[in-house]
Amino acid sequence: MAASESRKNASSSASETPQPPRNYGITKPIFLSGPSQSDRQRNIELEKFLVDSGLYESKDEAAKREDVLGCIGQIVKDWVKQLTRQRGYTDQMVEDANAVIFTFGSYRLGVHGPGADIDTLCVGPSYVNREEDFFIILHDILCEMEEVTELQRVPDAHVPVMKFKFQGISIDLLYASISLLVVPEDLDISDESVLCNVDEQTVRSLNGCRVADQILKLVPNVEHFRTTLRCLKFWGKRRGVYSNVTGFLGGVNWAILVARICQLYPNANPSMLVSRFFRVYTQWRWPNPVLLCSIEENELGLPTWDPRKNPQDRFHHMPIITPAYPCMNSSYNVSVSTLRVMTEQFHHGNRICEEIELKKSQWSALFEPYLFFEAYKNYLQVDIVADDADDLLAWKGWVESRLRQLTLKIERDTSGMLQCHPYPKEYTDASKPCAHCAFFMGLQRKEGVRGQEGQQFDIRGTVDEFRLDVNRYGFWKPGMDMYVCHVRRKQLPPFVFPDGYKRSRLSRHISQQDEGTYEEPSGPTERHIRRKINPKIEDTRPSELEKQTSISPLRVESVSPESIAGISGGTPNPSFSNGGRLECLPTGGNSGGQLESVKGTVVPVGLVENVVRESIAENESTAMCASEFPTVQKPSEEGKELVHPSAISFSESKETCQIEINGDRVGNVVLVDRKNMETDSTGSVLNWTEGAIDVDQELVKPCSQTMGVENAEGVLKSTSSNRNLNCEVSFSI
Repeated sequence: MAASESRKNASSSASETPQPPRNYGITKPIFLSGPSQSDRQRNIELEKFLVDSGLYESKDEAAKREDVLGCIGQIVKDWVKQLTRQRGYTDQMVEDANAVIFTFGSYRLGVHGPGADIDTLCVGPSYVNREEDFFIILHDILCEMEEVTELQRVPDAHVPVMKFKFQGISIDLLYASISLLVVPEDLDISDESVLCNVDEQTVRSLNGCRVADQILKLVPNVEHFRTTLRCLKFWGKRRGVYSNVTGFLGGVNWAILVARICQLYPNANPSMLVSRFFRVYTQWRWPNPVLLCSIEENELGLPTWDPRKNPQDRFHHMPIITPAYPCMNSSYNVSVSTLRVMTEQFHHGNRICEEIELKKSQWSALFEPYLFFEAYKNYLQVDIVADDADDLLAWKGWVESRLRQLTLKIERDTSGMLQCHPYPKEYTDASKPCAHCAFFMGLQRKEGVRGQEGQQFDIRGTVDEFRLDVNRYGFWKPGMDMYVCHVRRKQLPPFVFPDGYKRSRLSRHISQQDEGTYEEPSGPTERHIRRKINPKIEDTRPSELEKQTSISPLRVESVSPESIAGISGGTPNPSFSNGGRLECLPTGGNSGGQLESVKGTVVPVGLVENVVRESIAENESTAMCASEFPTVQKPSEEGKELVHPSAISFSESKETCQIEINGDRVGNVVLVDRKNMETDSTGSVLNWTEGAIDVDQELVKPCSQTMGVENAEGVLKSTSSNRNLNCEVSFSI
C-alpha cells in the first residue's frame, strides 16, 4: 500500500515538473525572453500602421472570396463529370467523379490583403490531364462565362497556371492529376501518397499547398507569424524586392524566411520579429540554406535539394528550402545581381529598425519607397506592345517571365562586371495609340573592383539572344512586339515618374545613400556633397589607357516564331558568370553524411546554417555557438583588389551608336565613356575634385534622339508587323 502511494506521489510530482520548451526548427532558439514594455508599445504602433496602410481586407470582401471559391469548386466538379461522361465511363463513375479545390500562398497563410489574388489548386482524377483537358477544355468553359475576365493560360511556366478574374477577384489556378480514379472530398493533401506516380510539374503544383500547411505547423505562434509576414511582404513591395519572376523573392520565400525568425525568437512579438529579421539576414552567410526542418528522404525517391548529389544545386545563390517533401529550393530564381540588391535592402531595413528602437525614427520610415530611377545612371528599357489589352496581357506575362534570363545572360557575358537591377514594376504610357507597358533594369559596374580605363560593355549579342528566346512564344500574334534599348537617367520617359516629370535631385531621399557621411547642400545651386575620405586610399589611375571592350557572344539574328520552328538544336545555355560558386563535394564513405568545402574542411550536413550568432545575440541573454554550423565557402578570387568606391576617379567622353530597325538606321544615341568609373551602393557615380565629390553630374549633352517607344512610334505605325528592334545596346560605364 505504501509502495503504491509512493509511486502515485512520484508520478504526480513528475507531472508537475515543467517540461522544457519545444524547439522549433533544426537548432535551439537564439532568444527566449518575451517583449519588454517598449517592445509592446512599438508593436501597438506597428499594427496601427499596418491597419492605416490598408493591408487588411473588409468582412464583405472576405465573404465574396469565399463565394468565389465555392463557384470555382462547382465549375471544376461539373467539368470533371462532363469529361467522365464523354469518355464512356459508367453512370456510377459519372456520379462519383469529383475534383477538389485547395488554396495556398498568402490566402492559405492568412496574410492576403485587399485586391490580392487567390492561389488555388484543382486536384482531379488520373484520366483528366493538364495539357488538353485543363488548358483547352476548361479554358474554353471559363472563356464563355460572363463572370470570367482577363483569362490567360501559362502552360510553359515552371508551375503551369491559368490566370483570370472571377467576379473581379484575381485567381491563379493550378491543376494536379493524381493517381486515383475518384478524388475523395476529404482528400488529405499532406499525405505523401498523393505524390505517387505523378510528374514533376504535378509535384510542384501539389507542394504549394503542402508547404503552406507545413509552415503553419512549424511556427510557435501563428498570429505573430502572420502579422510579421504581412509587414515584411509590404516592405518588400515598397523596396522593390518582392517578385519571384524577376529574380527576387516571392510569397513562399518571404514566408519561410519569416518562419525561421519565428523559430529563433519563439516568444517575440511582431515588432521584435521585424527587427530581428533584418538583424539576422544582414549577417547570414549565403549560400548557406535557410531550413525550417531537416531534409528527409523518402521511399518515393523524388529529387530533393542536396548539393552533395546534385551539381546544379551548388550554383544556387540564396537557397531557401521548402519544408514539405520533396524539399526544394524555392528561390532558385535569385541571381548574383538580385542577391546584391536584396542584401543592400536588408542593411537599409536594419538601420531603420535600429533607429526605431532608439526612438529616432518611426515605422513609416521603414516603408519609404525605393527611388529606383534616382539610383542609377544607366538603364535598360524593355518596351512591350500589342494590338489590344488582351494580347498585351498574354504577351507581357511571357516577356516578364523571361526577364530573369536577360539578367543572367548579362552577368554571364560580362563576367559579372556589369551588374543588373531588374525592377519588378511595369509602367504604362497611356498616350500611346497601342497597348503598351515597359520594364526597366538599372545598370552599374560591379562595386569594389577597379575596371579597365574606358571599358565598354557591348551587350548587343546578349540582347539578340534574349530576343531569340522571347520569340519562341507559342501563342504569338501579329502586333506583339518588344523593344530593348539603353537609356541614361536624363533620357528616362516621363511616364515612369508619378507626377509625369522628374523630381529635383535635391529631393532624393537620404536613406538611399549607404556609405559615407554626407552634408546636404546649402542652396539649390550647390552641387558638391562632401564625404569623409579614407587617407589610406590613393587615386592610382593611370594617365591614359586604351579602351578595353567586354566582348559579348556572336550576334544572333532575330527571327520570327514561324521560322524558328524549323531550327534544330536549342538556345544557348544561359549559364552563370565566372564568379565565385558554391563548391560542395561528396566525401566518399562517410556514413553520417558530410559536406566538404573547397578548402577540404569536413562538416556535418545536418547543420547547414551559418549565422554569426554571437553578434546577433549581443545584448540578449541566450546566444548560440556559431561552431554548430558549417561554412560553405565560395572560392576566393586571387589578386582581387577591393577598393573603396570613393577612391576612383573617372572622366567622360562621348561616343555614338547606331540604332537600326531591321537594318535601317534610325538615329544615333550618345554613349558615355567613363574611365575607371565606380559607383556607390546606390549606383551614384562618384567623381573626385580635390576632396569633394560631384555627385551625378550630367557632363554629357542630351543625346540626339531619345530611345524607347517614343522613338519607334513612327516605325510602329508604318511597319506594324515588324517584330524586332535591333538596338545597338553598347555603352561605356
